Formats: sequence, structure tokens, C-alpha cells
Amino acid sequence: MALPPKGPEKGRGATFNPANRYAHEQREGYDDGWQPLPPEPHDLVGEDEPPPLKTTVTVQPIRSIISRNDSPDIGFSQSINPYQGCEHGCIYCYARPSHAYLDLSPGLDFESKLFAKPDAPEQLRRELMNPRYQPETIVIGSNTDCYQPIEREWKITRSLLEVFEEFKHPVGLITKSALVERDIDILARLAKNNLARVYVSITTLDRELHRRLEPRAAAPHRRLEVVKTLADAGIPAGVMTAPIIPVINDGDMEAILQAAHEAGARFAGYTMVRLSYELREMFKAWLAEHYPQRAEHVMSIIRQMRGGKENDTRFGARQRGT
Repeated sequence: MALPPKGPEKGRGATFNPANRYAHEQREGYDDGWQPLPPEPHDLVGEDEPPPLKTTVTVQPIRSIISRNDSPDIGFSQSINPYQGCEHGCIYCYARPSHAYLDLSPGLDFESKLFAKPDAPEQLRRELMNPRYQPETIVIGSNTDCYQPIEREWKITRSLLEVFEEFKHPVGLITKSALVERDIDILARLAKNNLARVYVSITTLDRELHRRLEPRAAAPHRRLEVVKTLADAGIPAGVMTAPIIPVINDGDMEAILQAAHEAGARFAGYTMVRLSYELREMFKAWLAEHYPQRAEHVMSIIRQMRGGKENDTRFGARQRGT
């Protein structure tokens, strides 16, 4: 069931829970003119606020852990995602539509109904020991952030790094969380053998825009501190200015790159915003809520970059636009 946009919930990125594309039924809100009954006093939090949306974590059984891709516009062919769903709540996240495979919404469900893979480290060990395995850099966190808040408790990412160190296997990390600093001990040892590098995702340096775009991710200045801490520890650090959203954060790229370089970053990358499947309407609702005067202008430029469409799935064009 899709709930209609109701405005942002504190600490969450999506404004509503759209039905996933595999749902048998699609529902829309309709005003029939009847007024709802007033809530009971014990149902109220404060004056008239509903209770906050809680985050739940479910263990997800796995049969394999290394994912592979043959995309020519992705700089790696192997990756691991220790979690599905992400509490950071970034409205632009291209991984949101993957929650539809679980019969859940890519909206608020994606941010609050999370899945953990605690068997991932042992499964990784088995796959690396397979005689047919060909060693190649494996990236952790290509789909959802491997250092999102639940990693503090589950520690799956750290356990994976311990396996990589055991096998002396090259690994890359992509994150927008300061929690990566916890694992500097392992990363520094891997880096001494040229086996580790970390990309820190920085989308904007504007605190207010960050709060709207990525409500539960580390603040921009904190991410720059992470870059410096990693670089000072001898760990190769870079920055991802991703995604670039026209008229929203495209003007921040130079400042981000300059600040990241001063902090010690020595490589960088970027992607353009991608609006696949359910994400398209969610992003439009977010624009209407936070930037109503710019909303149509933003979408117009996106269509110009995508050959008149709002999304382009072609290799070579989907990450960069035209």
C-alpha cells in the first residue's frame, strides 16, 4: 500500500512509502470529505505528533556474498554489501528500488526495515578459498553504506576487513560515515601493502542541504575530518562527489574537491543523479517539499541530460548523462 506524501518525518529522507513495482495493488489517498476522529490522548507524542518511525533489523540468510558486474562504467567488478536498506535515508539513493525485491517500499521502508548478513565474513572466507576464485579488488558498500549506524552493533564490515587482512586481499570502501575511523587499525595495515583505499562520499558542504538530502549521515565537515584522519594514517583516501543534482548541489563540486584535497584526498569521482523505478516519484515529492520553486527546473535539466527522459539505463550514459 502506498501512503500519499505527508511531508518529511524528522530524521528521515523519504516523504512517504510508495508501493513497490511488484505489488499487486496500488492505492492512492483520497479525501472523501469526512473528518478523522480525534486521536486518543495516550496515542499522542507531545501534542499531536505520531510516534517516531523505528528502525528494525532482520537477519538475511545468504548463499553467496561476492556480487559481480560487467558494467563498463563502474570501476570495479566485485563487491560486497553486508546490509540491505540504509538508515542514512539519502533521498537520491539508487539502491532504494532494490527493496522492492523484498516486497517492501523503497521509501520509508528502505530507511527503517533493514537487513543484516552476519554470515558474510565466513561466506567470504569460503569463496576466497575456492580454487577457481581469481583475486581482484572487492569493494564494500557499493549499494548501501557499510558503515551505516547499525554497523556499530553488528560489526559485519569490520569482520569482513579481518578476512581481507587474513588473505592479504585488496579491498576498497565507499562510505559517508565517520564510523570508518574505528577500523583504521586494520585499514592501515592493509594500506602498508597497497591493499586498501577508501572513498568518502561528500555531496555538499552546505549543512542545511545536507540535512535535507542525507538526514542521518555524518555532517560534511565531519567527513572532511575523516579524509584527513585516513590520509594521516597512511590510508589512500579519495572523495566521491555523488550524485550531482542540477541546481541543487552542482555548484558545490569545486569547493568539495578543494576542501577534500586540502584534507588529504588524492583521487576523486562523481556520478549524476539516477532516477530509476520508484525513486523517480519519491525524488519529485522531495523536490516539491523542500525546493518547490526549483522543482520543475531541476527535472527539466535532468531530462535534457537524459535524452528527454527522466532516467537513462544505457551503459556509459547512466552514470554521466549527456
